[in-house]
Amino acid sequence: MTLWLPRGYRAESELEVKRSRFLTTLARVDAEEAAREVIADVRRVHPAARHHCSAFIVEVEGAQHIERSSDDGEPSGTAGAPMLGVLRGSGVTQVVAVVTRYFGGVLLGTGGLVRAYSDAVAQALDAAPRVKPLLRVRYSIEVGHGAAGRFQSVLRATGCTIESVDYSEFASITFVAPETCDVATVISVAAGGRLRPSRVGQFQSEG
Repeated sequence: MTLWLPRGYRAESELEVKRSRFLTTLARVDAEEAAREVIADVRRVHPAARHHCSAFIVEVEGAQHIERSSDDGEPSGTAGAPMLGVLRGSGVTQVVAVVTRYFGGVLLGTGGLVRAYSDAVAQALDAAPRVKPLLRVRYSIEVGHGAAGRFQSVLRATGCTIESVDYSEFASITFVAPETCDVATVISVAAGGRLRPSRVGQFQSEG
């Protein structure tokens, strides 16, 4: 089951391991560019830190999830990949985690680093609220110009969102409905059984 952080969520937590400080910034993001902006912002806030390791997962409509991670100078595979693994295991997407490390003078070894970066992200996730996105379906339907207003009213009354109306030979209405809405039946009743909407895609949203 996919889960998201609430829109606008951003929080920090701290974990200390053998005098090294691991500061985790966890944030909701809806695009790869937004994730990279959070990473860059953390670098600006903590310019004296030795490492700013990161991982993020972003859903893209109609494509595979974008997943990226960075060890940012830590030994390969000891930071970014473990952080990404924790994000995957949590079921949370639309999320970026940045762990800023202030070295405490004691070497942790590869196993210690993997545990520390994993625990830092897990701790931040444990404190974060979650929301379950709703699956919404996009449809298109063509009606006569004179009926366009009535159909839009019917759609809005059933919880649908009108995305666009294109007036050419017919009025082509593109709208979005919750998956639980029986759009075909609603339209069929409103049109006396003469029209059927075409399903053109789907995506997830908070509501």
